[in-house]
Amino acid sequence: MALHRIVLFYGFTPVADPDAVRLWQRALCEKLGLTGRILISSDGINATIGGGLNAVKQYVKTTREYKGFHDIDVKWSDGSAADFPRLSVKVRDEIVSFGAPGELKVDENGVVGGGAPLDPAALHQLVAERGDDVVFFDGRNAFETQIGKFRNAVVPDVATTRDFVAELDSGKYDDLKNRPVVTYCTGGIRCEVLSSLMLNRGFEEVYQLDGGIVRYGETYKDEGLWEGSLYVFDRRMHVEFSDHAKTLGECVRCQAPTSKFENCSNQACRNLQLFCTGCAETSAARTCPDGCST
Repeated sequence: MALHRIVLFYGFTPVADPDAVRLWQRALCEKLGLTGRILISSDGINATIGGGLNAVKQYVKTTREYKGFHDIDVKWSDGSAADFPRLSVKVRDEIVSFGAPGELKVDENGVVGGGAPLDPAALHQLVAERGDDVVFFDGRNAFETQIGKFRNAVVPDVATTRDFVAELDSGKYDDLKNRPVVTYCTGGIRCEVLSSLMLNRGFEEVYQLDGGIVRYGETYKDEGLWEGSLYVFDRRMHVEFSDHAKTLGECVRCQAPTSKFENCSNQACRNLQLFCTGCAETSAARTCPDGCST
C-alpha cells in the first residue's frame, strides 16, 4: 500500500507575478495528482497539500526551487489527497485574510516588524524565566480553541481572521501591552501577521511561536503547555499529538466529552458544532441546540 502524507507550509516573500506562480503551482499539483488549497499573493504563499508520499516530496522539492520559497518550513502529517475535496489554487490580496493588506510589510527576509520567533524550547525557556507574566494569545478563530489551546491562553472573540483588527483596536487587551505576549496559531502564519499588527498597536514585547502549534506538538506531544486536540481545515477535522491527549470539547447536546466537529444537519445552517458520536448519529440530534442562526 502506497504511503500518503499532507504538508502544510507558508512563506512571506515578495512575489512579482502572483498569477504566474498560481499557474505553475496548479500545473505542478495536477501533474503529481495532489489536492489541497494554495493561496498566493504579492506577499508570498500559503499551502496545505496532500497526496502520495513520493509525489508530495517532489512537490516540495520543486516548490523550493523558486527563489523566495527556498527556505520554507514544511510541516508533515498523516493524511492524503482524499482529505481534500479538490485542488484550489487562487491569488488573493492576502495569503491570510486579516483585512489589512496595506499594513503588512514584507521583504526578502519575511514580515517586516513582526514579533521575535520562538521555537518550542525557547518558548519553554521564556516561561521558565518570566512565569505567569507570559501571556499566550491565540491567533485562531475562537471556535478552534474549543478542542485545544495553550494553558490559560487569551482567546479573542473572533469568528474569522478578519475580526482581529477590530478586536485589537477595541482596547480590551490594552492591559497586556507591557507584558510578554506569545502569539500562536496552527502552522505559524496567522501568528506571524498578528504579532506585527500587535506591535503596530503599541504592544511592547511580542513573540510568535515559530512553526505554530504543529511544530510545538511534534516536539512536546502532550507533555508540555498545550492541551487538547488541534483543529485542521480538511476532512480530518482534528489531530492529536499523542494517544493521551486531553479532550477539552463538550457535545452541544449532552455535554459528553468530544473533539469532533460536525455540520448542523439543517441544510440552511450547516454551522460547525461539537457533537459526540451518539448525538451525531441522527439528523434530529445533530442540530444547533439553541436554534439555527439562519
